This record gives sequence, C-alpha cells and structure tokens, in this order.
Amino acid sequence: MEAAIEAQWLQALIAGLQSAQLALLRALHALGLVGDVHGQPAWPWAWRLSGDNLLIELGQALRLAAALAFVAVALLALAVAWAWRRGRWYLLAMLPLAAIAVPWPDASALRVPATPASFHLPPGPPTAAGVVRGQALYAQHCVQCHGTDGRGQGPQAASLAVLPPNLAGPLLWRRADGDLLWHLQHGLRDAQGRPTMPAFGDRLSDADAWALIDAMKAQAAGEMLRATGQWGRPVRLADAPVQCADGRTRLLSSWRGQRLRLVAADKGMQLPSEDPRLVTVRVRPGDGPVTEGCEARSPEAWQALALVAGTDSPAGLQFIVDRDGYLRARSSPTRSEWSDDDLLCRSDAPPTSAAASAAPADGLGALIARMDAQPVRFVKGGFIH
Repeated sequence: MEAAIEAQWLQALIAGLQSAQLALLRALHALGLVGDVHGQPAWPWAWRLSGDNLLIELGQALRLAAALAFVAVALLALAVAWAWRRGRWYLLAMLPLAAIAVPWPDASALRVPATPASFHLPPGPPTAAGVVRGQALYAQHCVQCHGTDGRGQGPQAASLAVLPPNLAGPLLWRRADGDLLWHLQHGLRDAQGRPTMPAFGDRLSDADAWALIDAMKAQAAGEMLRATGQWGRPVRLADAPVQCADGRTRLLSSWRGQRLRLVAADKGMQLPSEDPRLVTVRVRPGDGPVTEGCEARSPEAWQALALVAGTDSPAGLQFIVDRDGYLRARSSPTRSEWSDDDLLCRSDAPPTSAAASAAPADGLGALIARMDAQPVRFVKGGFIH
C-alpha cells in the first residue's frame, strides 16, 4: 500500500511538472513572446524540467515537493501581508528564514537538455495508414543504420562514429515526442558538435515524421512482445475505418469508452461468438462486402496489427483494447479460452484480494476484471500504470 501511495504522489508530481511547463509555453505563445516551429509553439530555452531522475532519486522528489509547498505558502503569506498591515513586516521577515530552511532540490536532478519542439504533441492518435506509411519511410531512410528490427545493427551501423541506439525497447516512450520529431528533422550531434545522425527535414514533411514515429513505436512494441512476451510500454490501437453490415462506416476510435475485441480473421477461420462485454470487430486484409457485424477491411489495419504483434501475419489472433484505446491483451491461437497470461500490458502489482475474489470464473471475465482494475496510467517520465 505504501508503494502504491508513493507511486501516486510521485506520478502526480511528474505530471504537474509537465503540465506546468506546457501551460507556461502556451501562455508565452498567447502573449506573442515565442514563435512557432513545425506548426506548434517553440520552447525558448535550452533546458527543461524532467521527472525521469525523480524515479531514481526519491530524495530529490521529496525536496522538490517541499520546495513547491514552500512556494505555495510564500505566495499565500504575501497575499496575507498585502491585506494585513499590522503584521506585514513579521510575515515578510519570516519568508527569507523559511527559504533558507527549505531543502531545495539539485538543479541537475531536474534539468535536461531541450529542443524547440520538446513540448510538441502528435497531431492525433496513430492511424493504420500512417503506421504503414511510416514503416515504408523507415525502410527507405532508417534500415541501413538502425536495422530492420530497430536494434541499431543495420549494415552501416559499424561504420558510424557512434552506434545507433536500440529502438526496439522502451527508449521511444522515454523520449519526448517533440524531441523525436526535432531530431528526425534536424539530426543529432554529440557533445563536441559532431553529427551522429543526419537531418531528414529536406526529405520528410512533418506529417511524414510523425507517421515514422508512430511506425517506430509500433515496431518497438512488436519487438518487445517478441523478446519478453509483453508490451513493456502502453501501445495505442492504430485507428482505421470500419464498414458495418447495416451500411454504416465508422472508425475504430468511435468505440472509445467501450472494450473492443479485434479478430484478425483470415479465410476459413471460425469466428468467435458475440460477447456482451465486448464490441467485436473483425479485421481482414482485403476488400469485399460485409454481410455480418462490422469489419475493418484494409491491408493497412492488417499490417499495423501484425507490426505490434511482432509477427508477419496476425491471422488467427484476437486482441482486446481497453476503454481508453490501449491494446491490453492478445490471444494465443493454440488455446480456445482466454486466461490471465494473455494480458500483455499489465501492472507488475498482483490483483488485490478483493478484485481477485470478485473476478468471474471464466477466463475472459477474469482478464477483463483485472484490466479494468489496473487501467493504463502513463505520464512521460513517470510510471507505467
């Protein structure tokens, strides 16, 4: 319980750092004090605050919390001093003494290098078409150095002064999305200013760069699943158009707020029966009329699922997407029933005794109960779950 409480306040602190800086940037932009870069407000400083080190140095996190509490109290004291003439000087005299007593955090534990795009946000959730386009761009521009699996062992990697980083793990989730965009468009340099990655701004539009980032994350998710048996970081479902038998056309994202089951159905596959706990959508690689239910009939949706599943073809697999649009579970084609082992994006914490006792007896019900009890809680630089 103590660990859970610690995670909650530390997550809130890290999220607060991120939100405060983003609010400051938007305020500066609204006042005309900063311009735009790549279509969004440009961060004007070479440094920013990051919560990454606070996960490692809890003492610094406590110091930061104490410092923020002092700032809040100091602002309140100034407001009181403004209104309370008689005791004004007593309050003002106490503030410097209190400031000396406060354990201020080390700047080096909070400050990290920034780019003008550090607080840029993706233009929207990933789409299957964007992932497939980004995959083609990766093959065109990145494979020679980063390799087909993203592990940094491409044909030209050994000839580089600095080996490419491993993109098949959690690195892309730890980096700010805007920094990834900036480095793709403007390249990377080492501490001596020597280029370690070329700039692709003359070959990639911003839309292409965002699609490439989505594709690299999807590929990394598949590689993590292949290597560890889990999605080590939250993976959002790539959006795709869906045709229904009643003639409607909608998007996968239109079911946000409901649990979604995707069935990668190839020819001759026996389809699972409908379940009231889930919305079932079939995914097929080709075109054709939809005679029952709803289907995402596109090679892009099929290929995007294959990428995050770490396989050449998702045929026969089923996926469960939570209410927030995160891929949480993948079935095993060798078993007819779902089990807790199929929950591949999970918290390390076991289910509480109350949740375990209340879980339904069937495997799918137990999996859904645990998925609902442990929703994804993801903040850049913070905890997963």
